[in-house]
Amino acid sequence: MRIFSAAMLVGSLLFAPMAAAQYPNRPIRLIVPQAVGSATDTLARLLAVDLARALGQNIVVDNRPGGALTIGIEMVAKSAPDGYTIGMGPIGALAITRHMVAKLPYDIERDLQPIALVSRGHLLLAVSPALPVKSVRELIAYAKANPGKLLNASSSNGSPGHVSGELFKYMTGTRIEHVPYKGGSMAINDLIAGHVQLMFESLNSIAPFARSGRVRPLAVTGARRSPGFPDLPTIAEAGVPGYEAGTWSGIIGPAGMPRPVVDKLNAAINQVISSPAFKDRFALIGDEPAGGTPEEFAALIRRDSAKWADVIRRSGAKID
Repeated sequence: MRIFSAAMLVGSLLFAPMAAAQYPNRPIRLIVPQAVGSATDTLARLLAVDLARALGQNIVVDNRPGGALTIGIEMVAKSAPDGYTIGMGPIGALAITRHMVAKLPYDIERDLQPIALVSRGHLLLAVSPALPVKSVRELIAYAKANPGKLLNASSSNGSPGHVSGELFKYMTGTRIEHVPYKGGSMAINDLIAGHVQLMFESLNSIAPFARSGRVRPLAVTGARRSPGFPDLPTIAEAGVPGYEAGTWSGIIGPAGMPRPVVDKLNAAINQVISSPAFKDRFALIGDEPAGGTPEEFAALIRRDSAKWADVIRRSGAKID
């Protein structure tokens, strides 16, 4: 039995470099744990075109929404670790909802392989034009004068917009009610109509409405200003020192992928997102290309997971 096990180990070690040398020799499936038209889906389709060109194989985008992002991530975690099934890993799935779902069907550190961080982005803090506030400080003052009367819409329970709002409430000492929707477009429509008063939403989704004046942008949530809205301050600049709630998304695969395959994917992704044409397309959706090593991506997941675990624990937010 020991001889057989040793032979299997030697065989796998010899096979990995050979498989990597031939990889990829068939189309790659890219699982998106959100619906078509979502911010993560838009990024995935943008990446897939140029990544297919760089790897010389088609990238098939496969949307698997639902279960607070767990359905798509579970499919990645439980797929064969050969590099032919990879997935989009947004901050919501890897650092936020893991602390709100009672029992995940996978362990993020044990069952997933971070491959490359693709993008960093911002949420936009926007208010309804009907609300008589034009700055973050005015919003805080209004919320304190009207405790519990402001409604903060989000695209879903456990979304980045949800927890960014919880962090804002905690840091400003305000009482604002959270209203989760089933998708960002419905929430934005109600923000425009004045049925809800504020929203933290990805630039990818809300930027056109902010530029047209249908919602009033106040600030962005990242550590620095967005290239898409250079005149908008960060929330930290605008009156909440230390506030930061940036977004990100990367490519993940199942644990156990041969390191040469991980490295090949990482190199191709870094090459694609660093091209001037890709950066220009990124700017249109309000994101910035990221890049880096698998280890740097893993460290980011751990760091932001710890941060949002604390915010979620204080707020008591959960997903049944």
